[in-house]
Amino acid sequence: GAVSSAPIRNELADLVEMGYLEQPHTSAGRVPSPKGYRLYVNELMEKRELNADEERTINETLRRSGIDNVMSKAGQMVSTLVNYPTYTVTAGRGELSVKRFELVPVDDVSFIVVVMTSDERVKSQLQHSALPFEGEKLSDLKHLLNTHFANRSRSEMSAHLMSLSDQLSPELFLVVSKAVEYAMEVLEESGRRDVVTAGASQILKMPEYRDVDKAHELVTFLVDNKESLPVPEDDAPLKILIGPENVNEALKETSVVVASYDIGDGMRGLVGVVGPTRMDYATVTARLSYFADSLTKMFGKNEQKQLEDTKE
Repeated sequence: GAVSSAPIRNELADLVEMGYLEQPHTSAGRVPSPKGYRLYVNELMEKRELNADEERTINETLRRSGIDNVMSKAGQMVSTLVNYPTYTVTAGRGELSVKRFELVPVDDVSFIVVVMTSDERVKSQLQHSALPFEGEKLSDLKHLLNTHFANRSRSEMSAHLMSLSDQLSPELFLVVSKAVEYAMEVLEESGRRDVVTAGASQILKMPEYRDVDKAHELVTFLVDNKESLPVPEDDAPLKILIGPENVNEALKETSVVVASYDIGDGMRGLVGVVGPTRMDYATVTARLSYFADSLTKMFGKNEQKQLEDTKE
């Protein structure tokens, strides 16, 4: 028989009171609140499998781009798959440190500092000192650097350098500080994230952003403040941040879904989708996860191939 509308109204009122629904403005229907979407994503959302067409589209797109272009185009590809703005990030895993220092004497005012970082990269630079030093002292200084500055964070290195200033003669302190400053530059460079956004104009198609000021604020954020987009520190393959869970004010009415993939070489890539809180989470996560898994496989095969090529 017909259900009277009163009990339904009461149910809705209860859900509003519990914080799972909200009414954005008087004439609007009730929509799930961020808390409601969180409940849905955690407890109710069924994992969606992609159909053959969707899988084919993703595989085709990746095959066409080839491994060299995929990094620069990944965001653009995902944006067309989900019709929302996206961003990609290339990041090292965790905080890097220096694994080893080498000092090579050149003449009495110059030396080469060699730095090997914890992700096995080697960088070197010729340094000139304002004060002449004895070349044979360099092996002691190398030992000091490897004992006190290897496997330390940048801030620990900086603090330790200060504490050494009155323990070494000025000319040796200069050599050590040049080596440490160079190492800190290398770490900063390696840890720097490269963030690329794509499809920002997709925002204009969303009813939530019919308000020009609101749309402008979000587009500007994606273009000018893209370094502030969420970059999960853990290695979770997929992360969903709903509404205010995004700490940035400009994102408080959007949801961000971020997937991570392995590039190899201790590096990982992230690809994130920025959309309205009402986005179809099941479809977005299914497409994004499949895309990220395919990328991991693609980079894995590439590393395998490089290994085989070097063996031949």
